[in-house]
Amino acid sequence: MASVCGGSLSLFDAGVPMKAACAGIAMGLVLEGGKYAVLTDIAGIEDHNGDMDFKVAGSRNGITGFQMDMKIEGLSISIMKEALAQAKRGRLFILDKMDAILPEPRKELPEFAPRLYRIKIPSDKIGALIGPGGKNIRRIQETYGVNIDVEDDGSVFVAGTDPVGCDQAKAEVESLTMEAEVGKIYKGHVVSIKEFGAFVEIFPGREGLLHISQIDVKRIAKVEEVLKIGDEVEVKVLEIDGDSKIRLSRKAVLSPGSENDSPGPRRDGPRPEHAGAGRGDRGGRGGDRGGRR
Repeated sequence: MASVCGGSLSLFDAGVPMKAACAGIAMGLVLEGGKYAVLTDIAGIEDHNGDMDFKVAGSRNGITGFQMDMKIEGLSISIMKEALAQAKRGRLFILDKMDAILPEPRKELPEFAPRLYRIKIPSDKIGALIGPGGKNIRRIQETYGVNIDVEDDGSVFVAGTDPVGCDQAKAEVESLTMEAEVGKIYKGHVVSIKEFGAFVEIFPGREGLLHISQIDVKRIAKVEEVLKIGDEVEVKVLEIDGDSKIRLSRKAVLSPGSENDSPGPRRDGPRPEHAGAGRGDRGGRGGDRGGRR
């Protein structure tokens, strides 16, 4: 019964979300003539010389399991009631001691506890995860020190003992198989720059166009004024067309709602200080018309 108590505490210590702690206690019996004695927490000598080994395990809410060995032909109801009541008192006493040490499961798994993550991916993305000749999945396993199993229904199991490695491997599996969503913000990297904008990789193997009009809240003449290859940038997915091409906006992240603002015509030359310069002074028109030819 000590294994029940120790097992329960171990599960709590490992962060397993148990509903309640369990304790166990073994009850014994010595029956001689018409007299008897119910013993609590028996050891080997009482088990060997006594007439009963009655093991009771459970939580504060009730019994979860029991088992009995007897050397006599039977037990009366009154002895059974007494043994169960005595076992409950002993069980609650032990649970009080256990709760004083660890009253509930730890919120986080301990550093060296093994991890097992289950991720569900679309079945048509299994090939992208595995890669040609298993290249992708082997690289993830070797890089992060994990084991990865993939099932036909898209269930992916990531197992390992290093919490950081497991988390990183899980994130990479998700990034290799995820689909872009309209309206969602992603953190990506600039992979190429063109005159009309930049291409941003929002997750491995998936790029979108960040048009020059969507790079900044202010008008810019060249992409390089704001971005360069390799820059990390947050972008919002504005649209995914029928050919799965993605249109992105950095402007929408900097100033939500501004992505719908019309950029207007682009002016390359200097803009005059006043649009009506040279025409506002009508007195000038009343000058010497004779100069006209």
